[in-house]
Amino acid sequence: MYISVRGTPAAGPGKAGRVPGTVVVLGLVSLLTDISTEMVTAVLPLFVTMGLGLSPLFFGLLDGFYQAGTAVARIGGGYAADRLGRPKAVAVAGYGLGVLSKAVLLPAAGFAALSGAIGLDRIGKGLRTGPRDALIAESSPPGALGRSFGVHRALDTLGALLGPVAAFYLLAVVPGDFDAVFTVSMCVAKLGVLLLIGKVAERPAAPATRPRVRPREALRPAARRTPMRRMLLAAAAMSALTVSDAFIYLTLLERGAVSAQIFPLLFLATGAVYLIGAVPLGRLADRYGRPRVFVAGHVAIVAAYVVASGADGLPAAGVTLALLGLYYAATDGVLPAAAAAMVPGEWRATAISALQTCVALGRGLAAVVFGALWAATGPAPALWAFAGGLAVVLLFAAPTLLRGPLGGRE
Repeated sequence: MYISVRGTPAAGPGKAGRVPGTVVVLGLVSLLTDISTEMVTAVLPLFVTMGLGLSPLFFGLLDGFYQAGTAVARIGGGYAADRLGRPKAVAVAGYGLGVLSKAVLLPAAGFAALSGAIGLDRIGKGLRTGPRDALIAESSPPGALGRSFGVHRALDTLGALLGPVAAFYLLAVVPGDFDAVFTVSMCVAKLGVLLLIGKVAERPAAPATRPRVRPREALRPAARRTPMRRMLLAAAAMSALTVSDAFIYLTLLERGAVSAQIFPLLFLATGAVYLIGAVPLGRLADRYGRPRVFVAGHVAIVAAYVVASGADGLPAAGVTLALLGLYYAATDGVLPAAAAAMVPGEWRATAISALQTCVALGRGLAAVVFGALWAATGPAPALWAFAGGLAVVLLFAAPTLLRGPLGGRE
């Protein structure tokens, strides 16, 4: 099934302006899941650093643990999807863990329950991401991968925008009743799982027809490919110098550029820019080369670090959030689109998961290091250190990524 983004009937694959119906449905599943998740997590940085009185270093350790915690789940989810030939089934399991994570919050909303719930949600996210992206790639024409991932990420981001709004509305109606937020969040997540089960089809392959290989061996077909190897190394290096959104927001709060009252709205502002930019930048990636757009996104986040480190009011905070949103629009969907075009279809989920695992591990390391630097020097010097480090990595990585056919049109 194909759906025209122009509102006209669809005729088949590869037509300009048309997005596969499976991509739209998966985008709606992600929209519902992100509404559910962001209802709970939008105020997490404030809860940890102000509500519980914990230090930025502790938050960095917590964030790093959660980021790294998805790594094994990502590889496991991607490998299982390829090995069994059942990406939808593995994705359903991951989304199901997201529902379960909301249920954990209902008996008790203390720090331990919150940590356990978020950890469970991140494992579910890691498990489902590769198989879901493989379903997107499988249903899309090769020349429109960036557009398809852009549409999916735009719907996903819309959910991230609506989640905090829904939470604030509920708390306005029933002040202090967090159980109401958790209950509604869980119900919305269930709707996403039901939509995935009922509206996304897959062609199951008999496991006996697939070679019995270990996960390490499954990665070799991708790792042997020079373009994929370049992308893996570059993504890992860049992610190790990518500061968590929460730290950038806390820097703006620390410098007085924003108030605690509007802090949760920072997530909405970044998400709005991401939503607006995801599809256009996905189309640009298809036309001019995905690695080019990927590199440009990292230039944007270096600029965001520089602006945030000296932010002293709302205008500077707005520029920071705009740059951060552009970074996500230029990288989040473009990266799996690039990976999907580099490997055979039978190991696509594994390759995408391997690439996203590199990103998760890199960001986990970055969270711990940045938290330690903040504790030792303050937020501004820490941001300058990361900006300088990422700029150096870009100088070395960009020529490699953009060399030859990898950086051009496909």
